[in-house]
Amino acid sequence: MMDNFEKNIRDNKAFFEDKKADRMKMWDAISEELDTVQPIKVIPLWRTPLFKIAASFLLILGLFTIAGPLFLNTDTTAIETSYANKEILDIETHYKSLVAYQVKLVEDHPALDKNDKEEFLSFMQELDDEYDLLKLEMKKNLDNELILEALISNYKKRIELIENLLKQINSTKKINDDYGYTL
Repeated sequence: MMDNFEKNIRDNKAFFEDKKADRMKMWDAISEELDTVQPIKVIPLWRTPLFKIAASFLLILGLFTIAGPLFLNTDTTAIETSYANKEILDIETHYKSLVAYQVKLVEDHPALDKNDKEEFLSFMQELDDEYDLLKLEMKKNLDNELILEALISNYKKRIELIENLLKQINSTKKINDDYGYTL
């Protein structure tokens, strides 16, 4: 089909060449249309109300970002502090639950008399007081790994003491039970 179209144009080339476009007439028609169309008022982007609001918002946000820490006396290590606090909280929650469970075992153990329980619990209270002092020190110097290790060591001491006491009670109970069965 395209071949026929091209062939037709070549055959009638003379007919197309004698018709010339009147450029002046075309420009006159275009200019008449432009005169009838009302001109569009172009408002620069930076003069639109929405742009002014957005620019104001960004300016205020930038000022608070830069000046906020200066006026609010916030520490630039706030993110690190919150991370360290979360780590300490996780450690504390873990060990506190272990210690609480084992202290409950000691308190409820029928083989211990009241004096032994009170003596043991007072020693545990001393370790609690030591732990509180370490926590205060940790708040002053949050990035000190030695204090964190001391906190963990304190909990481990408590757990070890409780486990040793329970083992000692259970071993004496086995000895007494074995003694009762000896003939």
